[in-house]
Amino acid sequence: MSKITDIQILNIPKIHDTRGNLSVIEGDVIPFTMKRVYYLYDVPSGAERGGHSHKVQQEFLVALSGSFDVVLTDGQTKRTVTLNKPNEGLLIPNGIWRELENFSSGSVCLVIASDVFEEADYIRDYQDFLLSKN
Repeated sequence: MSKITDIQILNIPKIHDTRGNLSVIEGDVIPFTMKRVYYLYDVPSGAERGGHSHKVQQEFLVALSGSFDVVLTDGQTKRTVTLNKPNEGLLIPNGIWRELENFSSGSVCLVIASDVFEEADYIRDYQDFLLSKN
């Protein structure tokens, strides 16, 4: 099972241009094949997202705009990562509980997932998550 030390901040290549920067996420940026992409936006002030873990799926989160905090735990150790740069992403392996909070106004969270949506892959109850870690 994954540990909090398995979480990584990965750089996304950034092409500088006076007309505006460009970043590209291709196969060599993240260590899995992309099977699903979704994004969170218009998150109301004070709202939280996430609140789950995955049994198999890995995810890569990017703050395309604005900022938000990702609170992570492996059941023993807790870590908070603030995402606020569109050329950096957070790689979350399976078996890590995540909660997203403190969304700034206008923030957009891009999520690239290693698999398609499968409800059976989610652990949505924190106590069940802790039991799965034993």
